[in-house]
Amino acid sequence: MNNEDLPPICGFEFKINKLVNKERDSRQFEEKSKFENVNSGFACALHMHQPTIPAGKNGELISHLQYMFEHTSEGDNHNAEPFAQCYKRLAEIIPNLIDEGYDPKIMLDYSGNLLWGIEQMGRNDILTSLKLLTCNETVRPHVEWLGTFWSHAVASSTPPSDFKLQITAWQHHFSSLFGEDALRRVNGFSLPEMHLPNHPDVLFQLIKALKECGYRWVMVQEHSVQNIDGSNLRDEQKYIPNMLKAQSSNGETISILSLIKTQGSDTKLVGQMQPYYEALGLSKQNLGQQIIPTLVSQIADGENGGVMMNEFPQAFIQAYKKIGTKTNTSHTIAMNGSEYLDFLETLNIDEDSFPLIQAIDQHKIWEKISGPITPTTFIKAIDELQKQDQSFSLSGASWTNNLSWEDGYKNVLEPISKLSSYFHETFDDLVVHNPSLTKTHCYQEALLYLLLLETSCFRYWGQGKWTEYAKTIFEKGEEVLRNIEMSAQKI
Repeated sequence: MNNEDLPPICGFEFKINKLVNKERDSRQFEEKSKFENVNSGFACALHMHQPTIPAGKNGELISHLQYMFEHTSEGDNHNAEPFAQCYKRLAEIIPNLIDEGYDPKIMLDYSGNLLWGIEQMGRNDILTSLKLLTCNETVRPHVEWLGTFWSHAVASSTPPSDFKLQITAWQHHFSSLFGEDALRRVNGFSLPEMHLPNHPDVLFQLIKALKECGYRWVMVQEHSVQNIDGSNLRDEQKYIPNMLKAQSSNGETISILSLIKTQGSDTKLVGQMQPYYEALGLSKQNLGQQIIPTLVSQIADGENGGVMMNEFPQAFIQAYKKIGTKTNTSHTIAMNGSEYLDFLETLNIDEDSFPLIQAIDQHKIWEKISGPITPTTFIKAIDELQKQDQSFSLSGASWTNNLSWEDGYKNVLEPISKLSSYFHETFDDLVVHNPSLTKTHCYQEALLYLLLLETSCFRYWGQGKWTEYAKTIFEKGEEVLRNIEMSAQKI
């Protein structure tokens, strides 16, 4: 692959890390009184993704969206253009609502695969629309971008050593498209498939990576977490921020703010604006010494299915017409995630006031350990649980709990592990001594194949064509690394 064929996923690690960890501006709300009169809010996020597949005319890497356009008779590929329109239509809907005096809000989660695919296809109409939503001075306060793993990798079955590679690849790509100021405004993180690892060490590494990469909060699925005592989240607890805590096998702890995505049929909920109607029935809550608005948080595929393609635009517009314009006094309004947290910050709420939660089933591990938490006591507890409790699992939880990302996918998971190890063995020490190596073509191409192999779609669709795609990507990635190794030996 030529340099111009590669997406901008690496090369500026130090600069980006400095940028995203720069101290945030102090938050001042000119309309603070508006928030004080609010009983409840709703935050809707749209998740957009198309995988990259080796299905071009000569096996080139192309977007699945391009494949849909080229094979319209297969499955629902005839929806290729409606899907493409979904990726851009908010650039018309949001400004129109603003012009009419409304205050629309939306959060966006686009995978790196999709952004690259849009570029590969030359769909400048979509890119121009996304730039308007992201950079226009009037529109951007209404739109919040959420970061994600570049290639839509499932966290619990991705090597933890690759978490930062996935996270920073997306930051590189987003910054290249929309600029450094836009990247600085990305504070929240959306986990692909809403999958939260519950292996303590894996979750610890994930939160550590998120915080090191400048993220302030993460959205988590309601049934993927529990209270510290193992109980389910209380009803009122789902509508305020929680502190997600991770504890490693050597006793280290780390935590990050989380907003709770409630359970339900995702596309129907957002497609019909159920979060707004749910928020209408909610009141303020006591938190510490303060009384705060509640927030209904929800995310759904932004283009998948008839509800999102056909019903969402009108339902979105109708919700704001019911809320009324900015001059009206409404006790239920739209709020993006960071905007809500910014308001709570102005109330000087201490993070210790937020309920403490952990990943599902972790209480079973800690109950087995009576003394200090060490790698030895941790392993012993895991072994005992796996023998005694058939319901215990370290596979984590996602919004697709009817399928496993691991069972039956040895033919994908083993290549992921092998390619990841090969990549780190080849580059880690070299990059420490020469960080500029990440700017080279060989590093970028090897990283691309590693990230792509971890894409969830190669397991979501079952054995067959999709696992064969994974096999091809693995072989190409292995070939790139082998060529690098051979070149080094010659030198």
